[in-house]
Amino acid sequence: MERETGEVMERKRVNSSKIRSVGYDENSQTLEVELSNEQVYQYVKVYPEVYRQFMAAPNPTTFYDDKIAEDYTGRRV
Repeated sequence: MERETGEVMERKRVNSSKIRSVGYDENSQTLEVELSNEQVYQYVKVYPEVYRQFMAAPNPTTFYDDKIAEDYTGRRV
């Protein structure tokens, strides 16, 4: 997905019914989540550790709902 800088964020596939892929840019602390309905959301000021926990979570959907969607304001891109 294209960001404000014109770059495309690389996303990794996730084994989840709700989430298709996840990308992260450590420099800008931007997390990008593509849902299974093809909507993409960006979350800013997400610490690298939160991204690592997200990618290591046994259930990415639950982690997303509890730790990302609730704690960060996302914007659809």
